[in-house]
Amino acid sequence: MAGAGIAALVAAGVTFQSANASETEQTPTLRTLSVAAAGKLASTLGQDLGADAAGTYYDAKSKALVVNVLDEAAAKTVQQAGAKARIVENSLAELKSARTTLKQDATIPGTSWATDPQTNKVVVTADRTVSKAEWAKLTKVVDGLGAKAELKRTKGEFKPFIAGGDAITDGSGRCSLGFNVVKGGEPFFLTAGHCTESISTWSDSDGNEIGTNEVSSFPDDDYGLVKYTAEVDHPSEVNLYNGSAQEITGAAEATVGMKVTRSGSTTQVHEGTVTGLDATVNYGSGDIVNGLIQTDVCAEPGDSGGSLFSGDKAVGLTSGGSGDCTSGGETFFQPVTEALEVTGTEIG
Repeated sequence: MAGAGIAALVAAGVTFQSANASETEQTPTLRTLSVAAAGKLASTLGQDLGADAAGTYYDAKSKALVVNVLDEAAAKTVQQAGAKARIVENSLAELKSARTTLKQDATIPGTSWATDPQTNKVVVTADRTVSKAEWAKLTKVVDGLGAKAELKRTKGEFKPFIAGGDAITDGSGRCSLGFNVVKGGEPFFLTAGHCTESISTWSDSDGNEIGTNEVSSFPDDDYGLVKYTAEVDHPSEVNLYNGSAQEITGAAEATVGMKVTRSGSTTQVHEGTVTGLDATVNYGSGDIVNGLIQTDVCAEPGDSGGSLFSGDKAVGLTSGGSGDCTSGGETFFQPVTEALEVTGTEIG
């Protein structure tokens, strides 16, 4: 909670690779859209196009929605709606099939994979703990997927960010508060599930008890719901670490290309871009988390559970990643919309 003892925290960032896809000519009807409006249009076009849709992303430079399609007829539908169409090789069904193959044949600790609509591929990443033998296995599986996947290596190590920080603690471990929420008129807050799996009663940085766990989901998902037990302020805000706070008025689905901000109790405020959706991360020890938002933002231990936001909209909860805020890295987030839906809470 910002301003009264607890900081609501956050994370995100991204870089894109060029896609091997042809791009149709822009039309005069190309609409200038906000990220929120682009998300709504993407949802509508996804329903209209059905199997002919092959992913979307937001082009922040031109403020346009880019829609991957499989043929000229679908491209025309996209252009008539005011979005930019790209004819690509791989359908969403083919990319989903590639992910299934990876799950069956390449479930290796220290790996992640996410669908990247800009490259129209599933991008598989191996961290520094993946051995030469495991790398060879990954290479064989990815090569077998042809143009549907690519493999890359990261210098860091994928792990949940759970140590350090000064936002919420039980005295032995610390995480970050994500977003204040309301359920049945009662105040709660969201944080990471790997935090609530380890800690059940939470205190602020001064050691004053503030809440106890209500819901905890990890692995597969990574969210936890904590019920306030103390009479403390719980504004719907995120601490910006400059004496001010960002009001949070609702939640939004992440979109590739979305500019986001992370505010963490360890590394404070960092900005970046969403690079992938529906990411699967294998943290090791059987801890595999699915459906995450992938970014290129940095984060460090203690930022876990912190909030990812775009403007005044909540987007995600910090799960884990690799690297740090000196050398850089990539970070994954639990979508906050899923956490709100499953726990029956709302931003408030």
